[in-house]
Amino acid sequence: MNKVRQTFSIQAEACADLGSRFMGELCQSFAENLTEETAVGKLCLTWPGNDPGPSGDSVPLRLCGGLHALVLTGKDERLASFYTPQATSAPPWDVIEAALIEHEPFLLDWMTSPPQTNEVGRSGIVWPAMMAIARWSGLPLRLLEVGASAGLNLQMDRFYYRFGGTTPGNEGSPVRLAPDMRGEDVTLHEAVVADRAGCDIRPLDPLTDADALRLWAFLWPDQADRMTRLDGALALARTNPVIVAEVDAVDWLRTQLAQPVSGQCSVIYSTIAWQYLPHEARATGETVIRAAGARATADAPLAWLRVEADGDSPGAGIHLVLWPSGQDIALGRADFHGRWLDWRGSALVIDN
Repeated sequence: MNKVRQTFSIQAEACADLGSRFMGELCQSFAENLTEETAVGKLCLTWPGNDPGPSGDSVPLRLCGGLHALVLTGKDERLASFYTPQATSAPPWDVIEAALIEHEPFLLDWMTSPPQTNEVGRSGIVWPAMMAIARWSGLPLRLLEVGASAGLNLQMDRFYYRFGGTTPGNEGSPVRLAPDMRGEDVTLHEAVVADRAGCDIRPLDPLTDADALRLWAFLWPDQADRMTRLDGALALARTNPVIVAEVDAVDWLRTQLAQPVSGQCSVIYSTIAWQYLPHEARATGETVIRAAGARATADAPLAWLRVEADGDSPGAGIHLVLWPSGQDIALGRADFHGRWLDWRGSALVIDN
């Protein structure tokens, strides 16, 4: 099987596992029917990048996002009739192929940029860790997000959460997250965000129509809850704008971690982003972070939190390293979109 066709099949299975029958069927339809007879099909099947898959250029999600963008902008009414929150099946191939031909320039241009989801549901995984870090450090938090996209998850202290019987956050928030809980109960603790910053190699500005469209387009049409969360997060971004730096992650980390910040706990974190850095960048970035950890003090501690694919299953691992204590902790596992959280917070030792 052509490598790209295989990539579409792999993505189809991943989408189905993440609760989207629509996207699973759409990706599988591409795997079975895409040909080089259309310019878009030829671009996909002869993709010039080294890795068309989920850990590389994500060709399937690029193309699916382009189709969704056609619907969201009102460019294809026939296609749009299949894109509803109640959708149970993907459009038939003749409808898809007609869209590939009719909207060729739009789709070819769309395919030049990688997916940008900025999945807001992941804050439901990260916030329990932030509360635990605040409890451990006894200090306000300085959030430093690698791969921040549009910066929506940098607003996480303004969201409302329900973790079983634990309900932290802003009760009036337009973003409400309630992952299905497994494992241990989440311990409630006030976490104050003193400062926040993020970087991304291609950040989006959620205040512009074009970048907001990209965020909407990479959501999956049959998952209305994700769209509701994005709508709320965009509303918060309009009233609390956060600028994400367009810069290489390693260079940004060197700058942000050059000197310890007294009176705050600096928290470097990523959600399904660190894994996309080139191998050399990951190694160099870890060296920079660990060197900063060696300079950390009780008054200027450092935390490194990662929610990333780690080769295990199900979902992603939640991994935390703390300095100057040196604790290296597995805090559990979680769904890639934040649908469920298997929390193991007791692994974090609070000794202050």
